[in-house]
Amino acid sequence: MMKKHKVIVIKLGGSALESSLDELKTTVEGLKSKGHRVVLVHGGGPAINKELTARGITWTFVNGQRRTTPEMMSVIEDVLAGTVNAMVVDALNQAGLKATGLSGGQFLFCRQQNQELGLVGQVEVVATEAINEALANGEIPVVAPIGRGYDMTTRYNVNADWAATQIAIALRADELTFLTDQNGILDGDGALVKKAAPELLEGMIASGVVSGGMCTKVLAMISAVRHGVAQVRVLNAAKSSVTLGRRRIGTILHEHAS
Repeated sequence: MMKKHKVIVIKLGGSALESSLDELKTTVEGLKSKGHRVVLVHGGGPAINKELTARGITWTFVNGQRRTTPEMMSVIEDVLAGTVNAMVVDALNQAGLKATGLSGGQFLFCRQQNQELGLVGQVEVVATEAINEALANGEIPVVAPIGRGYDMTTRYNVNADWAATQIAIALRADELTFLTDQNGILDGDGALVKKAAPELLEGMIASGVVSGGMCTKVLAMISAVRHGVAQVRVLNAAKSSVTLGRRRIGTILHEHAS
């Protein structure tokens, strides 16, 4: 029997965003009906790419992360905290779920990750008051992954996987789920890894089996487990409601997998 009133953080990847909103609504509705409190963090890479292209702005990636200039940061904040966030909030509200949009620029305090990446932030502090207030009101906080500098004015582009991880750690969440366009983490033969401990995934990174964007996600997953999140899962967003029946789909990470 699942314990009641879990705090569950869900990260919805930008590539799965529009195609999986109906499935997301079913999943969140099911979790809420069980008495759980849900926090959503969304990405928005494809929407950002589309808007940058429309404005004639080119970009590059460094180790899987977008090098972010001040000109790009303005567009990224508009797209994530405006367009994409509103789309997710509206979809949930139209389904009868009570959602509220939040920009991480209000409470994700960051330092610059490194000079090469420009305005890419590494979250150091999560001020959880706004999220907790929304949860206390029975709302679903929907968070855009924007960061704030300690000077209170600089805005940072934050990797959504890491934003969700830091929020889950700060909230002492029971579960963190990454919804993607993939079925989970695959081994060297292309087979799904159903259960894992951090050491196994670290070995897969070292051997090159896990790389690119999945490497960033896996590192975030490992950090979440090692900082107290009991269960972390990555699965295909198109199948997320299957988890309501506690079926073991995707890849589940525990500190000590058995």
